[in-house]
Amino acid sequence: MREVQAGDLLWQPSESVWEEANLTRFMRWLAAEKDLSFADYDALWDWSVTELGPFWQAIWEFCGVKASQQSDVALADDQMPGAVWFPEARLNYAENVFANRTAVRPALLYEDEEGPLVEMSWAEFYRQTAVLQHHLKELGIRKGDRVVAYLPNIPEAIIACMAIVSLGAVWSSASPDFGTKAVLDRFAQIEPKLLITVDGYRYNGKPFDRRNIVAQLQDGLPTLEHTIAIPLLNDELLPNTLSWPELLASVDETPELTFAQVPFDHPLWILYSSGTTGLPKPIVHGHGGNLLEHKKAHLLHNDIKPGDYFFWYTSTGWMMWNYLVGSMLSGSTAVLYNGSPAYPTLDRLWNLAERSGMTYFGLSPAFVAACMNAGITPNQQHDLSKLRGIGSTGAPLPVAAFAWLYQNVHDDFALESLSGGTDLCTAFVGGCRLKPVYAGEIQGASLGAKVQAWSNRGEPVVGEVGELVIAAPMPSMPVKFWNDPGNVRYRESYFEMFPGVWRHGDWIQFTSRGSCVIYGRSDATINRKGIRMGTSEIYACVEAIDGVLDSLVVDLELLDRDSFMPLFVILAEGVTLDDDLRQKINQELRRQLSPRHVPDAIYQVQELPYTLSGKKLEIPVRRILLGHPVEKAANLGAMRNPESIQFFVELAQTLAK
Repeated sequence: MREVQAGDLLWQPSESVWEEANLTRFMRWLAAEKDLSFADYDALWDWSVTELGPFWQAIWEFCGVKASQQSDVALADDQMPGAVWFPEARLNYAENVFANRTAVRPALLYEDEEGPLVEMSWAEFYRQTAVLQHHLKELGIRKGDRVVAYLPNIPEAIIACMAIVSLGAVWSSASPDFGTKAVLDRFAQIEPKLLITVDGYRYNGKPFDRRNIVAQLQDGLPTLEHTIAIPLLNDELLPNTLSWPELLASVDETPELTFAQVPFDHPLWILYSSGTTGLPKPIVHGHGGNLLEHKKAHLLHNDIKPGDYFFWYTSTGWMMWNYLVGSMLSGSTAVLYNGSPAYPTLDRLWNLAERSGMTYFGLSPAFVAACMNAGITPNQQHDLSKLRGIGSTGAPLPVAAFAWLYQNVHDDFALESLSGGTDLCTAFVGGCRLKPVYAGEIQGASLGAKVQAWSNRGEPVVGEVGELVIAAPMPSMPVKFWNDPGNVRYRESYFEMFPGVWRHGDWIQFTSRGSCVIYGRSDATINRKGIRMGTSEIYACVEAIDGVLDSLVVDLELLDRDSFMPLFVILAEGVTLDDDLRQKINQELRRQLSPRHVPDAIYQVQELPYTLSGKKLEIPVRRILLGHPVEKAANLGAMRNPESIQFFVELAQTLAK
């Protein structure tokens, strides 16, 4: 079989896919209802980013947003930041989720490491949410109050989220693998009134007791008035808590679930940046913005229909959990998994895909790489024929991963590499069911998202790498950062480089056919003799070499010296970094990329530093190696493995000599 190359055509929609796609239905609806005709997706996209008000009004109508009050004006002010969307609207995100209640299919499917796969009906989902809402009212939770959750990806997390936002209160969550400092750095900023927690969790076959951390959170959050505890490891009630099972069992008849009608930009949930330096930014998202964006993204880009089973491997500490919840807005069943994707073997999630009837599988490039390295062949062990779509995000998806998925799942599904983030709680470049899939490429910019590559002069460029910008407002842009007077941090984060234009912090390149490639964070981009290079292309090459499990590269511009580009690698057990392996790495980089991509030195390390949300800490490593103090270069509390930094501290001392 010929080796797949970047840009090779891997899939294109059949006539039946085209006919049945929600995008096709939307275009026909526009022609019938608005007298608007578009020849193809590109023409539709161009209209969606130039006629913002009419486009988002059409999304509101086509997607059937449920609201107690409409708004005659879709976009009252188009400045960035500060755009004003649907100023007269009154609605509730949770009400639009429950608008899909049905007896025909379950609301949720759930499995943990111990199994089995269980389903929750919409009737039971409604009952538990309504009972919890009843108790939240008794506990004094009101509109605007913040409620925080220290929960894994379990049904109770979605139930709690819906009960809270139905009241107009504000949800914020962290995964229980976060340590005390990381959680307090997030939650303390927003002064929560209630904590919902577990006593522990299981991962990779092992229990992790979190009772001490829960006690520390209670002590460290002085505004807390109550804690509700869910027993996952023990039957004993945590001290100073209310029992979730007892609360759910204490009401004989299901109360009516009510929905507070709030303005479009009323806070829905608070997410957090990775926080590599300083405290994580508490990013406030609004009810209407996320409601419209999630309806559009799932319906038109992921092509989700009632009866679909939508899965994404995620934790509650990552925005993809919120995106998973958003799939329910389109009538799908949300599939949840709590545990390690490799327990007891790497085909656990492929097994789940078969047993659940999954139609959309969300994964990460790291998971695909692990499957490739393990040599598994999912389609030979499992029936994956129901999968119509596979999504990937968290990092750029390498060409080899594109090829592996089509060879080892089946050859007729839409592979949607997505990119977006916590900042907008969505993907702004990603899938389009009407366009082909090319190896290594994202299909294009999403509707309503004026994503462009800009040169340093602030001009759009095609065919070359530029700064990823969003040149027109989107409804799901943050309402604000919590406790940010005058929106100072907000403006500094996105609008400092190009005033009035959102600069995201990634390098991106668009092709002449509208597809694009993300090249990693622009602040971590390598500049070798005037040639800018993204780190992702180096990782894709290095990590495809047998024995290399992970890698990190930085470029050090040293005063009065040539730049120095070290590469750090984690190797498989029993593999050592000898001259032969060094030579092979350099040869592959030179062969596949260019001589400029060859590092000046290669170091073997036991660990690479990652954020709690799973992103490599390139920028802090670069700062440390340039001589910056650790406390100014990195926020250790926002790291998954802060001890990994010590190697780079010691190397910095050696380099300084």
